[in-house]
Amino acid sequence: MPALVLLWLFAATMHPAAAQQNGITPLQVAQIQTASNPHLTEDGRHVVFTRSIPVDPREANETNSTELFVYDLESGTERSLYSESRFSGLALRPQSDAVTFLARRDGDDRTSLYQIALSGGVPEMIYSFDRSISAYRWAPDGDRIVFIANEELESMASSLPYQPELFEETFANRLAYVVSVTQGDVRQLGADGSFYIMAWSPDGRRIAASVAPDASVDASYMLQRVHVFDAASGEVVARIDNEGKLGDIVWSPDGSQLALLAADHINDPIAGRIMTVPSSGGSPTNILPDFEGKFESIDWTPDGVIHYLASEGAERSFGTIRSDGTDMNRIVEPGGRVITSFSTPRYGQVAMTAMAPEHPNEVFILRAGSGEPQRLTNSNPWLDGVAMGRQEVIEYPTRDDAYQIEGILIYPVDYVEGTSVPLITVVHGGPESHYTNGWLTGYSSPGQMAAANGYAVFYPNYRGSTGRGIEFAMSSQADLAGAEFDDVVDGVDYLIARGIADGDRVGVTGGSYGGYATAWMSTRYSERFAAGVMFVGISNNISKWGTSDIPEELYHVHARERVWDHWQKHLERSPIYWVENAQTPLLIMHGSQDTRVHPAQSLELYRHIKVRRPDVPLRLVFYPGEGHGNARASSRYDYSLRMLQWFDTYLQGDGAEMPSGRIEIEQGAFGTAAR
Repeated sequence: MPALVLLWLFAATMHPAAAQQNGITPLQVAQIQTASNPHLTEDGRHVVFTRSIPVDPREANETNSTELFVYDLESGTERSLYSESRFSGLALRPQSDAVTFLARRDGDDRTSLYQIALSGGVPEMIYSFDRSISAYRWAPDGDRIVFIANEELESMASSLPYQPELFEETFANRLAYVVSVTQGDVRQLGADGSFYIMAWSPDGRRIAASVAPDASVDASYMLQRVHVFDAASGEVVARIDNEGKLGDIVWSPDGSQLALLAADHINDPIAGRIMTVPSSGGSPTNILPDFEGKFESIDWTPDGVIHYLASEGAERSFGTIRSDGTDMNRIVEPGGRVITSFSTPRYGQVAMTAMAPEHPNEVFILRAGSGEPQRLTNSNPWLDGVAMGRQEVIEYPTRDDAYQIEGILIYPVDYVEGTSVPLITVVHGGPESHYTNGWLTGYSSPGQMAAANGYAVFYPNYRGSTGRGIEFAMSSQADLAGAEFDDVVDGVDYLIARGIADGDRVGVTGGSYGGYATAWMSTRYSERFAAGVMFVGISNNISKWGTSDIPEELYHVHARERVWDHWQKHLERSPIYWVENAQTPLLIMHGSQDTRVHPAQSLELYRHIKVRRPDVPLRLVFYPGEGHGNARASSRYDYSLRMLQWFDTYLQGDGAEMPSGRIEIEQGAFGTAAR
């Protein structure tokens, strides 16, 4: 039996809360619970939040369930409020002590709006439309909501016993309505297209909402435009000339301005800038165009300033800024815990979720005068008894001396300074995203799972990553797989030069654009990488353009040119073009229902390598029913086991034989100790 399997079986026989354990196992990763959606109640006495509860992947291939909790800030205790079924859209109902959410409970034929008192009890349905409600926002009066429901489409079914699919002709627009939940008088907002983000004005007389021309994914990414509606009539009273990606809309306290979390322009790859605009209409202004970071979320508060959460490199900060971009005040400085969300401040307090290298998202409270959030919850107490590899932010120069690249390095558990160890390089997707210096372990991210078995794990934020301003985020555009992926190799060389990484035992993995990088490293740079695990990745930029659901997003913020104008260039920036170089043992995995990166991308690379380089160890795994990433418990756990099995074979073993297609399943209990 392989050594790693023995380690797993030994660890799995212990209770998760056992004494110090030398690293985390895949089955333990599968049981991790995470806290999210913090809401500080109007009286400032409670924090309402949700917790994601996994199922045992050995028993059911299901998605996580969600449980609702209330934390009492005075007593320091939490209690479960609701756990009967899955739900979404958690909110506090204004001027009440009720929590509301969307659910389709047993016996329901559609998703409706429910509420439950903070004191507990049975959820009560307070509004049901003739179609499922997908999103909603409360008016300040606590009586009206603006909500979204899909339009009713004319049936295209024929009398045949078999019904074909009319591709992209059954996309239903997301329509918006206003209703009093006590009176039931429904009024539709008057704009053509598909609605997404909604926000009430402080006086409850107007609604700002984003509308895309249709319900396609591409339009939702690139073409959402902000409209202001009269809440009583549903008519448009103002239009905002924003362009590019959009993340949020918040009103100023006096209703005269809107702050948008948005792109600066159509070619800006992220909705990470604070843009302000009069609510009467006009073009938004970037209030801090030279900010070398990314704003993650904003909330315009009654004191007339904007609270923000920002990425600054691999760290996060939280603070305030005036609407003209002056007086930026960091309340929480970068370098501590990684804050991931925050609630509307009340009584000098802000509820937050945050993570650290030692734990995933938990609930915190930040009190006035304190620069350090206080942790409230411990969803995985057993993690406190698990030894973990040291984690640090590193910097290294690019070969063209254009940038200092940041990356995050996890050392093996019990690493001995001066020793060279096998290295797994994890490349993020996007490329408009980045790794933060927090919890970096998941089903497809080896992190501490690999550190437990002697690996160093490297997460580079190559050029084109977010968190370092507009110029850096756009620096990889029109150069697919060019300098951006050279930056990844330069990081590997830096770690080899430092004596940490063994240059003969370097692996690479990643999903989506990170899967593209993995395929590129396993072909174009194949001599540098001893193993690759590619997930939902790109192998052919020409066919990818014609099979993805976001071709316009690809054009505007990545390629910046049309593929049909540069056929040869896009072919040469495709891993299939370089398969003659392929010598890297490659495990390819993909969801069979992926619409973002079609599964054929994986099949193409598999087929080309199989025919042209039949000597290269190669395996293709499809996950039935999964899309652009695995969402269900068993398929996630299976992925973890196969990924680590592949790396163990080719980075720690002799690689003489390709690993069996059968995986070894860990034994032992599933579940955490009582909180």
